[in-house]
Amino acid sequence: MTYESVLITGASSGIGAEIARQFSSSGVRVILLARNEDKLTDLVNDIRASGGEAHAYAVDVGVHEDVVEIASQIKVDVGIPSVIINNAGGGKWRFIEETEYEEAVEMIKAPYLGAFFITKAFMPEMLERNSGHIVNVTSIAAITPFSGATAYTASRKAMLGFHEALSADLYGTGIRTSLAYFAKIESSFWANNPGSEERIPASQKMIPVISEQEAAKAIVNGVNQGKRVITAPFMSKVVTALNYLSPPITRLIMNLTGYKRR
Repeated sequence: MTYESVLITGASSGIGAEIARQFSSSGVRVILLARNEDKLTDLVNDIRASGGEAHAYAVDVGVHEDVVEIASQIKVDVGIPSVIINNAGGGKWRFIEETEYEEAVEMIKAPYLGAFFITKAFMPEMLERNSGHIVNVTSIAAITPFSGATAYTASRKAMLGFHEALSADLYGTGIRTSLAYFAKIESSFWANNPGSEERIPASQKMIPVISEQEAAKAIVNGVNQGKRVITAPFMSKVVTALNYLSPPITRLIMNLTGYKRR
């Protein structure tokens, strides 16, 4: 499928930046949202130097007043995006007693509230146009929760619930929805959230680690092919299938292989 423009949140680095590069290389106009203005500027310069078209807006998508203001500007500058990729999100992996109240709030702001606010900001025009594609990016933790990451898992579950509810809302319209999720990705996430990598369940070894480029490629291909569910590698699909077929077995595996309090 051919799209004119793709809006990407959390676009200044990691998977978001790689999604932007891959879409722009195929001639798609990219609209980049993130909090780090300097990194956004560098990415825009790189894309434009390669012949692509990029527009950047520094914003915290978890603040609805700022999202409303930025969305209004985007509508004037670029128009209504063909695709929205709700990719913003982060968070430390901690047990509940280790997690600060403010940290829990931040992990709900992005990804969940950011996805809600951005999607809401453009939904009236997308419905009037009766076309578009919304991709909600979460983690395999939303499918198969594990220990040692309470607030993080809850925020990723919120994304899953948001996606399912939104998909139901949009049934019968011309607007598509996709859920994207992955297990471990080699990215800057681990350096930005020290202490989290050691809490990856031992069962993760069943699923090969993928790069940011591979995750981004899966999303770009998934959008182009109109996939409802986007994940990689193949073993992620196997683990997901096992979870749906036998949740008790999956929970047992995750409990046995998960991170333990010390």
